[in-house]
Amino acid sequence: MKKIMLLITASAGIAMFWGCTESRDRYLDLATGKPVEVEKDEKTGVMVNKETGDPLYIYVDTKKNDTIYAKSGKVINGHVILDADQKYVYDEDEKLKVGDNGGVEYKDGDYKVEVEKDGDVTIKDGDKKVKIDGETGERKVKND
Repeated sequence: MKKIMLLITASAGIAMFWGCTESRDRYLDLATGKPVEVEKDEKTGVMVNKETGDPLYIYVDTKKNDTIYAKSGKVINGHVILDADQKYVYDEDEKLKVGDNGGVEYKDGDYKVEVEKDGDVTIKDGDKKVKIDGETGERKVKND
């Protein structure tokens, strides 16, 4: 009877160890190629390395087989390229930026969207400009 209890206890210990290892290896930092624990930085909204606090650029969710852009949380499968410096980059990286003030900006040609930290939104599309108040939802449209 004691041998069976010992075997069950050992199995439970191995299962717990395996479960912890699996959790730690779920995410892979594409810049380093190493497993990383990921958490969201409350100030910037960017995903960071939980251990070091360093911002991530692109990481892989090995459980879902998704490649994720850390600045926005967007799944970017099929949009990662290897640049001349042999670094993985998001092919649309220049279109989406997170500002120091916590706002987000997206630009594609003449189309530009700015979302400020307080929720105010400005949309520019060619000669048309729309401002939306983040609190009231009030819209102002201006044609140049």
